[in-house]
Amino acid sequence: MNDTRHAELARATSETDISIALTLDGEGRSDIQTGIGFFDHMLTALARHGGLDLTVHAKGDLHIDGHHTVEDIGIVLGQVLRQAVGDKRGIERFGHALVPLDEALCEAVVDLSGRPYLAWNVIFTREKIGEMDTELFEEFFRAFAMSAHIALHLTTKSGTNAHHIAESTFKAVARALRMAISRDPRAIGTIPSTKGVL
Repeated sequence: MNDTRHAELARATSETDISIALTLDGEGRSDIQTGIGFFDHMLTALARHGGLDLTVHAKGDLHIDGHHTVEDIGIVLGQVLRQAVGDKRGIERFGHALVPLDEALCEAVVDLSGRPYLAWNVIFTREKIGEMDTELFEEFFRAFAMSAHIALHLTTKSGTNAHHIAESTFKAVARALRMAISRDPRAIGTIPSTKGVL
């Protein structure tokens, strides 16, 4: 078991150079530098509302577009989460949250199951928020879920403002993850599965 619940990882390709550090039992502190302003804002919210200490430093081929940078951050963040959680002994495993932001309401449900899956039912009202393509949010969460080996269901319940929809989605994921990675005082030292392994 990873008692420190901390992990760091660097990944460099011909398209991106990314380093991420994550502490699960943190204070919501963050140092986010992706080169995409709105994405920085979303990852900062993820850390704050997830109670995570998160550092993300990324350099990508933004002269092309943000796709490689956003997707690769999702890959590395998922890998770091999986490493930090360890064998999942003594955690809650499941988490869920409904988070409003003005007219927007988004739901996140997560299972640290070891089986990667993304169910994406988030609808945006425009193609861009700032300089970020809204279609990249699905790419980020898919890469994150696949690399973290988690099942993640995201649903827009209501909303018309794209900024609000995105932010409520990230905050809902943060709160659901916070619940799922929490230690269960009734299950200390046990794997939360009838199979005995996750």
